[in-house]
Amino acid sequence: MLEVTARAAAPIPLDAAFTVAPGELLALVGPSGAGKTTLLRAVAGLWRPDAGRVAVDGVTWLDTGAGVDLAPHRRRVGVVFQSYALFPHMSAVQNVMAAMDAPDGRAAARLLDLVNLHGLADRRPAQLSGGQQQRVALARALARRPQALLLDEPFSAVDRATREKLHAEVVALRAHLNMPVVLVTHDVHEAQLLADQMVVLAQGRVVRAGATAEVMSDQEALRALGIREVAAMLPATVAEHLPDDLTRLTAAGGTLYLPRVNAGIGAQVRVRILAHEVILARSHPAGLSAQNILAGRVSRTVPGAGPAVMVHVAVGGHEVLARITRRAAAQLDLQPGMEVYVIVKSMSVARHHIAPASAPMPPADIPQY
Repeated sequence: MLEVTARAAAPIPLDAAFTVAPGELLALVGPSGAGKTTLLRAVAGLWRPDAGRVAVDGVTWLDTGAGVDLAPHRRRVGVVFQSYALFPHMSAVQNVMAAMDAPDGRAAARLLDLVNLHGLADRRPAQLSGGQQQRVALARALARRPQALLLDEPFSAVDRATREKLHAEVVALRAHLNMPVVLVTHDVHEAQLLADQMVVLAQGRVVRAGATAEVMSDQEALRALGIREVAAMLPATVAEHLPDDLTRLTAAGGTLYLPRVNAGIGAQVRVRILAHEVILARSHPAGLSAQNILAGRVSRTVPGAGPAVMVHVAVGGHEVLARITRRAAAQLDLQPGMEVYVIVKSMSVARHHIAPASAPMPPADIPQY
């Protein structure tokens, strides 16, 4: 368990706290200057708050009240920076070995394999792509056998296609991780895709903290994040790839037809459905160009500060969010328990909004880090 509290007047006013359980990924999300990276630096020992405490698995790394402040090299923490920070004169495997207490080439090579860098151990950073360099940085962070893993905007320097691949790899890699993981990001989609828990920060204070799905439906949190980012993640199964470049998926409440999904038949995925792209109907619609119609029931409606309301619709054992006007909600007379149909345009779901489901536990012959 990672426990963090920090209060400070500079470099920004800060008053925040969070906890992360072993094997859990928590995302710190918020605008620039909110205090995300500052909190990460406090955990790593690179910045000392005016008052605060950092403890991992019952071991105190920082307690300003008790005068405890372990140096960074004494904290079992792995950090992946935005800039990679690799040694340019060393090969990939040497970069990983440099982080080990007792350098072990075979163990370093296994870590590189774990992050999908098979056969690239002898290449130097200049011979690797940005995504490959990021994988080396992640393997190096894991080489310390950390009690906590910190990821500071780790994917912001790569293009969208590479970022999508890295997201998928992090989902798979998490099956091998048994330590708390903290991700700093300004990308709400990234946080929703990867995180179990989310902390929304604004001006150094916690706006909302909790399970990712709960935070993403909280009005105060969404005002800090940007209301158009609100979305739900709906599990689905790839059923068929069609000749017209669509993929048919089965989901709770019905069938989804989406732009070609890069996954095999039977693969489990999660589909991110933006609330402002959802239309609701009281009866099953006909004569629409929209291909996706899911049956559900209204669970609740939450009014916003402006002309909109957020409608929470139970679809099977999951939830879809619809952001519609108060006028529309009144005309439909939406009430809890009412049957409705969720309508989603196929082209409103971007390819990078379709992500693999959480990976199963790894085979026994792969070491745990």
